[in-house]
Amino acid sequence: MDVTPLIPEGRQVVESYGGSRFRVTGTIYESSILVFPDRTLAWPVTTFEQIDAESLAAFHAEGMPPVDILLIGCGRQMRFIPADLRAALRAHGIVIDAMDTGAACRTYNVLMSEDRRVAAALIAVE
Repeated sequence: MDVTPLIPEGRQVVESYGGSRFRVTGTIYESSILVFPDRTLAWPVTTFEQIDAESLAAFHAEGMPPVDILLIGCGRQMRFIPADLRAALRAHGIVIDAMDTGAACRTYNVLMSEDRRVAAALIAVE
């Protein structure tokens, strides 16, 4: 029995990561990325310490898809998101869940396939 989830056409699926790159729905990105169900954007963040409210502003910007859950791929290991950053995004109705980048890629794919309002900020890893 096939248990592969059905992915609606036009949705962004993280197919692979590593080597400081990602492959999302057939496109290679040579940097960290922001992934929404309908688009993927390059993200200039290379380290966890660079993550701040400004670097995540796209997730609540006008004209962008609504997000309820934001997965943060922190790199090789999970890190704790500062309380003030959590509060800033919570003010826009967004809950943050931080984990290592691999776990964030897999979790994003599962939640997106369930048609959840999810997005991911993924730091590229070697």
